[in-house]
Amino acid sequence: MSGAWRLLVDDGVGAAEGLALDEALMGRYARGEPDCPPTLRLYSYRSHCALVGRYQNLAAEVDLAACRRTGTQVSRRLTGGGAIVMGSGQLGVAYVDRAPAGERPREIIEKLSAALAAGLAQLGIAATFRGKNDLEVGGRKIAGLGLYVDPADAMLFHASVLGDLDVEFMLEVLRIPAAKLADRAAAAVTERLTTVSAETGSRHDAEMLRPAIAGGFAVSFGVTLEPGVADQTELEQADVLAAGRYRSQSWLSVRSVAEDASGSAVLKTPAGLARIYLTTHGDLVKSAMVAGDFNELPPAIVAMEAGLRWRRLTDDAIAAVVAGSGAADALGVPAERIASAVLEAGRQAGRSTAPEPARAAGPPEVPEPARAAGPPEVPEPARSAGPPEVPEPARSAGPLEVPEPS
Repeated sequence: MSGAWRLLVDDGVGAAEGLALDEALMGRYARGEPDCPPTLRLYSYRSHCALVGRYQNLAAEVDLAACRRTGTQVSRRLTGGGAIVMGSGQLGVAYVDRAPAGERPREIIEKLSAALAAGLAQLGIAATFRGKNDLEVGGRKIAGLGLYVDPADAMLFHASVLGDLDVEFMLEVLRIPAAKLADRAAAAVTERLTTVSAETGSRHDAEMLRPAIAGGFAVSFGVTLEPGVADQTELEQADVLAAGRYRSQSWLSVRSVAEDASGSAVLKTPAGLARIYLTTHGDLVKSAMVAGDFNELPPAIVAMEAGLRWRRLTDDAIAAVVAGSGAADALGVPAERIASAVLEAGRQAGRSTAPEPARAAGPPEVPEPARAAGPPEVPEPARSAGPPEVPEPARSAGPLEVPEPS
């Protein structure tokens, strides 16, 4: 890939407006449209916005009362992944192009994550792609990634790069497992996340990150980035999408068929008691966290937590993750006992799951498009000339980090 790409820059956008323009940019890359260079958008949201992934249950991921109290805007991304808080300290990345033929979503995400890593390298930070949708530094997440390919093969890649992060605020507005730890919650988060500010020793916000990330894409793909603007058709389409999708209650209230659940189990170690917390989605581990009286969180525990994400709660799958992580040596406990505790936390989560409530009549489920793996896709707005009419989105089903995207 070579030549010139269009570079768009925005700051302080609203939750609905930011996501709507990202989707509107996809129109020129649909199958049948003339070929054109990719668009790279590097932008920041107003402080603050809470954005959930396409396949998440909003009320389970976000404290809506806290968002109202703090003036935090809320919306749902088109891409998968986890709930995030965005503001002036986080750089939003949107890469829009026609999906490359014959490449799987994970391959595309890994390729684009290399451009982000190249940008962070310009700041002296060595980041690597790990799991389904994370960019990490020393085992701690510094960016989340996600991908969406529409039925017309237009592709949207999302990333959120943590320049800085107000952890206490994040714990206030998001419902995350670390919040269970009360006074140790902030410490638990900082053991698992990092920021450009923390890695460099100097504060970086989205505006300061932008040149490095832009440079990473330019170097990785051998292109030049030409500053541009969204055209009138894209802006009109974004206005329609903001009102008809990203602010609409029907889009915000999309729910998975399976409800999230949580459970925990105690594990006795030579150093004292540790507790394993799981959030599950059906028979999958959505997230895992190990808490205990650690002076420093062992890297093997971080590796086990990451390895458990989106694993099925079966004896063989859990045993393989535990054995491969090195957690047994780190905790001084046989791997079999750790795996047993993980499975017990999963069983407790299963017992806590309430029956699925009856649903009001609404749009029927739609078949999954051929390009996507996982939950059914929401119907897309028309790609014809002029602003589209936004259809009522269908319910999504099933967890998916990468369609993580995350």
